[in-house]
Amino acid sequence: MKSKIALTLAAATFATLALAGCSASNTSAASGSAPSSIPTSSVPTVAESDAATATSSLGTIIVNGEGLTAYAFDTDVPNSGTSSCTDVCATTWPAITTTSATPTVTGITGTISTITGVNGAKQITVNGMPIYTFSKDAAPGDVEGQGVKGTWHALTPAGEKVITPAAG
Repeated sequence: MKSKIALTLAAATFATLALAGCSASNTSAASGSAPSSIPTSSVPTVAESDAATATSSLGTIIVNGEGLTAYAFDTDVPNSGTSSCTDVCATTWPAITTTSATPTVTGITGTISTITGVNGAKQITVNGMPIYTFSKDAAPGDVEGQGVKGTWHALTPAGEKVITPAAG
């Protein structure tokens, strides 16, 4: 089984390198040097991260691992270790969770940690604030939760609230 996984990974790496070498704008491959577009280390993508950053109509914001906008709730108390979003709130505003005590994040400069969320899972916090998605955000880039009831805010990579109202 391990050799099958290793073989699959090797084939995928070879295919990626081969496709990168086919790029018309990549002249370094023809000269025998490694193409400059191939990273020397692996940087997690949004899908490989518990949370990351993405560009939206609000600017660069924090998103969950599926690319959905992350929100903070004004009622939560930073560094309290608890979420104040329970019951119906927790259904409308699902917690962004992780299975790790040290979540994998990409592009976030705020302090990342976890608390035990209302459903018992590890809920991710940014600068001590629990983060959530909004049930009406159907796709990456949606920011329908921005400014709801004046208490829900998307977050910048530093973990600061975006005060700008959502477009539309």
